[in-house]
This record gives sequence, C-alpha cells and structure tokens, in this order.
Amino acid sequence: MTDTRPAGRTGDPRPGEHEFTVVSSTDVHIGRVVGLRIDEVAMPGGGTAHREVVEHLGAVAIAAVDDEQCVTLVHQYRHPIGRRLLELPAGLLDVAGEDPLRTAQRELLEEAGLKAERWDTLVDVAASAGFTDEMVRVYLARDLTEVGRKILDDDDEERDIVLHRMPLREAVQRCLTGELINGATVSGVLAADAVLNHGVPARPADAPWRDRPRAFAARKRS
Repeated sequence: MTDTRPAGRTGDPRPGEHEFTVVSSTDVHIGRVVGLRIDEVAMPGGGTAHREVVEHLGAVAIAAVDDEQCVTLVHQYRHPIGRRLLELPAGLLDVAGEDPLRTAQRELLEEAGLKAERWDTLVDVAASAGFTDEMVRVYLARDLTEVGRKILDDDDEERDIVLHRMPLREAVQRCLTGELINGATVSGVLAADAVLNHGVPARPADAPWRDRPRAFAARKRS
C-alpha cells in the first residue's frame, strides 16, 4: 500500500507517531468535584502548546430497563444548563476504593429506588475529550425490583428529583428529537436499544475500563 500521508520537515515524526509529552503543568483550581490545570505539551513541529485540562472523578450511569421495556429516567435541575433535564440515574465515582459497578448499584438504589439482578456494560462515554478527562461508564440493569428511595438528610438536591418510567422506544425518539441531551443518557438509551432490540452484544459488567479518570481522585487521596 502506498503511503499518501504528507511529508513533514526532515527529522519530524510521521503523522500519528509523535509523542505528546507534558513539558510542565500548572494547577489553576482544585475544587470538590473538578480540578483545572494547564499543561505545556510538546507539539509535532518542535514547539509547545498550552492545553487547559479539567480533571474529573469520573461517573457511572444506569439504563435500568424493566420487563416491559421501560427505562427509568430522573428529572433533575442542572445548574450549568439552567434547567431540569431528563437523565439516566447516575453518580460520581467519589467513594475511594469503590468498584464502579458497586457505585452504579448504589446510585440506582438511591436515585431510583431500584435493585437489579442482571448487569452489563453498555458504553464508555468521553464527556468532551478536547478539554476534560471526564468519562462515564453506562451500565444496563435488568431484572428489576422496586424497593423505594431513601433520601439522605444532607442531600437537598435529590429532594427535587422526579422519576419517570418511559418506554425505551419513546426514549430513543426523544434522543433523536433533541429532548434528551445528556451525553451519557443519549449514548446509554441508544446502546440499550441496540442490545435489547437489535442483537448487539453487551460487554460484561466487569469489563476493563482503560480510560477511567484517575488524576483527580489521586489528588483527593493525597
């Protein structure tokens, strides 16, 4: 096969072979949920460029689909957007040492009052890879039992959550009409439909998670 990639200057790495090493890094803000740093990165042309990086704990979301192919969504306020959104139940990986699957099981119970006997991995979603390492793993939860929500005394935000049980087909349509806009929700709903109705195999619940963010969690432990 003939290589048609453009030639660079003599000594330059070929396209796709450059190592984007970090020359220096400066912390700008370290908060409760995210951190912001600026990395100076070695570029292919021999110079450097600055890249703003938002570090995140990472999160899980759950497409809980019952025997009637209805998916449970939560209606909750999202301040950066300025309104309430319909989303899959979800939560941060904010408990040190907790396995992501265990986090998903806990969040499904806390937000939706549901337990599931069967779990699979649907998709891993990079929220916006151009500036943040935030990743969300979306699970498919089946064989559901309703046990009721238990709102913690110090969780004021969850007091405003309203649950919606929606046919999966309708949720798919709402993704395509722009009524569902949360990235993990759109990805999870479409993936759940692919697995349940179109024969696409899901991964095991304990599938390897190569890109799970770890930098901010390491800061929290130090």
